[in-house]
Amino acid sequence: MTMKLPLSRSVGGMAAALLAMVASMPSLAQPIAITGATLAIGDGSEPVRGGTVVIDAGKVVAAGAGIAVPAGAKVIDAAGKWVTPGLVSGFSRVGLAEVPAVTETNDISANSPFSAAIDVAPAINPLANPIAISRTGGVTRAVVAPAAASGIFGGQGAVIDLGADMSPITKARAFEYVEMGEAGAAEAGGSRAAMILTFRMMLRQAQDYAKAPTSFDGNSKDALLNRVDAEALVPVVTGAIPLMVHVESARDILTVLSLRQDFPALRLILAGATEGWMVAPQIAAAKVPVITAGLEDLPSAFEKLAATQSNVGRMVKAGVSVSMGMLTGDDALQLRVATQQAGNMVALTKVPGATGLSWGQALRTITLAPAEAMGLGDRLGSLQPGKAGDVVIWDGDPLEMTSAPVAVWIDGVEQPMTDRQTRLRDRYATPSEGSLPKAYEW
Repeated sequence: MTMKLPLSRSVGGMAAALLAMVASMPSLAQPIAITGATLAIGDGSEPVRGGTVVIDAGKVVAAGAGIAVPAGAKVIDAAGKWVTPGLVSGFSRVGLAEVPAVTETNDISANSPFSAAIDVAPAINPLANPIAISRTGGVTRAVVAPAAASGIFGGQGAVIDLGADMSPITKARAFEYVEMGEAGAAEAGGSRAAMILTFRMMLRQAQDYAKAPTSFDGNSKDALLNRVDAEALVPVVTGAIPLMVHVESARDILTVLSLRQDFPALRLILAGATEGWMVAPQIAAAKVPVITAGLEDLPSAFEKLAATQSNVGRMVKAGVSVSMGMLTGDDALQLRVATQQAGNMVALTKVPGATGLSWGQALRTITLAPAEAMGLGDRLGSLQPGKAGDVVIWDGDPLEMTSAPVAVWIDGVEQPMTDRQTRLRDRYATPSEGSLPKAYEW
């Protein structure tokens, strides 16, 4: 059978909305075929016209031009629309704060006896309004990082899905987060020299813990780590989980890359890297992925004096795997600007002297590249067969500001296209007499 795309609907109240969302979700038993679209796989290739995506049992079965529709599939006619994989935010704090300025709703950082051992996964709130707002903006997965507050380590980040359910965690303890730029220097006593020494000694103590856990004394005057944090850093020094390092300046990037001389097992991810273009060949040679902001082009700090919007394009041209995420503020709220970040990279190809990306390359920075940076490229981030059925239908080119999603699937489950903002819009677009007091008389 063929169905038309559903219109957004208003549902009053968060609890009622969630119940309605769950009740309306279709079974995974029936295959879904989205046909006739301009289709982008998300792997860096350019979009094709007249494409078809088939989803079955929560996975992508096939995607491309000339794909046969399976017998018994529910067919969705997407002629005149675009289809992409769900967007993946390479850096965010979504789900950790409802209103960042309100302490009671903010779990982004903690002044705690613990640092490296802090795990953000239990604090993720799937009912936070920014989750639904980001989902209706086409974002289906997000990398969620803690912030450092009582030392250079922020803790263990997670990868989540933004589905309308109570099970958001795709991968807990997906990486360790550490500050090693200006913020890290401030946390380590005021200088980069102190920060680097502190970091090295912490990793050494984690290695000591790994060799002899029972004899490790986290209470001695020489201990920089308590037992819990030392244990948490063992997977970092052994390369079992990546180390995401927030670093912006070219000189700090080179310092971070040099850490592998003493700790060769480190699986580094650079977050920020505003001056990454200056040392792009070294980053590429080290095969270290970068997650950056994309839109930063002003020297907003001393460690960002060489900021340029060509940063992403120049790094990609040098062979660096680049993702984009929210590294310039609003990291808990505005994940949906991912399409603006990527769209600007395409626009730069038309600016004399600038370096941008092709359309397919730009989409890859907000789909497959962040999934690969997290070691999940075989499961997420593109419409290649066998990957998660995270699919978005757009009413136009998704990298154009005037386009918007009209349907979203996560793991093959169709998601509601309502959030607090759409309900407020619908409520007040045509105001009528009701039980609420009047604010104005006309």
